[in-house]
Amino acid sequence: MIKRIAIGLAAVLAGLGIGGAGAWGAAHFLPQLVGAHARPAPVETEFVPVGEVLAPLVSADGRLSGYVTFECQLEVPKGSGEQVGAKLPLLLNAVNLRTYRTPLASGPDGLVPGLDAFRKVVMEAAAEVYGKGAVRSVAVTRASPS
Repeated sequence: MIKRIAIGLAAVLAGLGIGGAGAWGAAHFLPQLVGAHARPAPVETEFVPVGEVLAPLVSADGRLSGYVTFECQLEVPKGSGEQVGAKLPLLLNAVNLRTYRTPLASGPDGLVPGLDAFRKVVMEAAAEVYGKGAVRSVAVTRASPS
């Protein structure tokens, strides 16, 4: 009986040791085998200010509960800032059309639950206006009720 327990315990310890050594080997040697193909080159970016955006706060049932003003900046690849800036009126229109369909006032008592809702709306509008991948991220710098 004790011999069975000892053999089972030795098998578990040996399995843990072999598995750990395999994981260490894969983590240590695999990046060297794959090389530069696995890591994309870092892209230099710049921020394009959008300015103030006046957006309606719509509750989940479709009622208008007020307005909010927020400022944001778009992170784009370096050199494409002028092209992005030229289409800012189209972006603002797309944001305005999306905020009427998006329940931004879904927090308690009709409040905005967080800045992620604004970021998501602007990213979706930017993908529509500039194409997917043209805007890397959106930084919401200020938000206040109007």
